[in-house]
Amino acid sequence: MIFTLIGTFVLGIAVAGTFIIINRTTGRRMPGWIAPFAAAIAMITFTIWSEYTWFSRTAQELPDSFTVTQTYETSNLLQPWTYLVPRINRFAAVDIGSVQINAKAARYRQVNLHLFTRLMPPRELRQVYDCQGQRRIDLMPNETVDPVSLPENAWEPVAGDLATAAVCGV
Repeated sequence: MIFTLIGTFVLGIAVAGTFIIINRTTGRRMPGWIAPFAAAIAMITFTIWSEYTWFSRTAQELPDSFTVTQTYETSNLLQPWTYLVPRINRFAAVDIGSVQINAKAARYRQVNLHLFTRLMPPRELRQVYDCQGQRRIDLMPNETVDPVSLPENAWEPVAGDLATAAVCGV
């Protein structure tokens, strides 16, 4: 976030400086408010571009073994344009390379799910999927379970979920 803020200010100073130089070389024919106005427009445009391209830039940097399974769009009163075109501020990706098939029953698979949120460090969550029953369970850190012996009410149904399709399609 700090680099985005610094980049925004540097851009504003560069644009304002450019307009000041142009104004001086043309004999001061432009109004005095044009340089700060151009800087403000450039800074707002850069901020909007940065917010809207965050997801695509982040998803492109993921390893090939990652599959994006869900995105979450948001709108914000302080950014009224997001009501017209909501932006993606978080997403989930499954690491297909981390899929572990249960030795006792092949229908159960454990996988690492990565949660990405704008301006936050990524988080990792382990999940066990029952490919036959189209259900899953989230694991606590360092928790190990035997999915064969779990009660029915411990599972969450996930029929038609992209993460289930990605994990069970391996």
